[in-house]
Amino acid sequence: MSVASSVLIPYASYLRVYEPLAAFPEPERTHWARYAGRPGAPGAQEELRRSLADLLPTPPVPVPVHESGEAFVAELDGVVLVCPWRTRLRGWLALQELAGQFPEPVLDAMLPPVVRLQVAGDYERWLSRNPDARPWIRTAVWQVPLRWFALFGDEDREYEPGERPDGGDGAGPGRAPVLRYRTTMAQARRRLARALRALRESIDDGPMTEGLIEVGRWLEEFHPRALVELDFGGLVHAVTEEWLAEDRSAAQLAEGLAALRAGDGERASDAYGRLAERWRTVRDLRFAN
Repeated sequence: MSVASSVLIPYASYLRVYEPLAAFPEPERTHWARYAGRPGAPGAQEELRRSLADLLPTPPVPVPVHESGEAFVAELDGVVLVCPWRTRLRGWLALQELAGQFPEPVLDAMLPPVVRLQVAGDYERWLSRNPDARPWIRTAVWQVPLRWFALFGDEDREYEPGERPDGGDGAGPGRAPVLRYRTTMAQARRRLARALRALRESIDDGPMTEGLIEVGRWLEEFHPRALVELDFGGLVHAVTEEWLAEDRSAAQLAEGLAALRAGDGERASDAYGRLAERWRTVRDLRFAN
C-alpha cells in the first residue's frame, strides 16, 4: 500500500447537500444515475487519500487537473440523491482561504509562488466560463462551525460507536465511530430562517448572523427536495468516544435560540457560552503537541 493510500487525513468536518437526479441537466443526470447504480462507491476517506496523492509530486499539484466524476450517494424516501465531490472547484476555493491563514513565507514553503499563480489563473479562466458554479460540500478543519448546527434538530442526530479491531485483539482494520446529522432541505431552510429571526429580533448583527445568511444563500442554490448532512468526519479521531456520545450541539444551540425567542437573554447567553467553550477545546487541539 502506498503512503498516499494508507495515511489518514483526519480532523475535518463536512456540510453536504445531496440532490435528486432530477436536479441535474443532461448528460450529467445520466452519468450520476449510472454512478449511483454501481456497487461500492468510494467514501470520504478515499476522497482525502486521492487529494493527498496529488501533493506528493514535486512541485505539488494543489488542485486536480480534471474535475472529479465521483460523488457521495444517499437515499431519501426511496429517491436516489447524489452529492458530487467537485474536488477541483473545492481545491480552488480552499487555496483562496489558505492565503488568509498563513504568512506569505509559510505559503511559499508549502506551495511555490509560481504554482499558486498558475492555479489562480486556471481558476479565473474556469470561473469566467462557469460563473454560477458552487460546491456541494463545505469543509471546516478542527471544528464544526456553530452556525451549521442551526440547520438541524437533535432528532436528526445519528451516532454509531466505533468497533475495535477484531474484537479488540489488535488485528484487522476496526471501524471509527460516526456522528452525523441529516435533514431535508425544507426543514434546514425553515430552521435557518427561524434562527435568523430570533437573532435579528434580539441582538445586533454579528458573526453568527452573517454566517447564517451566507449559509442560507448557499442552500438556496439547491433543489428543494435535497438532503442536508453534517458529518463530523475526521473529527471523530480527535476526541474521545465519550465526548462524541455525549455531544448534543444541535440541541444546545436550539436551546439558546429558544431562550432568545422567549426574551431570556441570560439563559441564551449561558447556552451559547457552554457550546462555544465545548468547541473551543476541540479547536485548541490543533496547537497541542
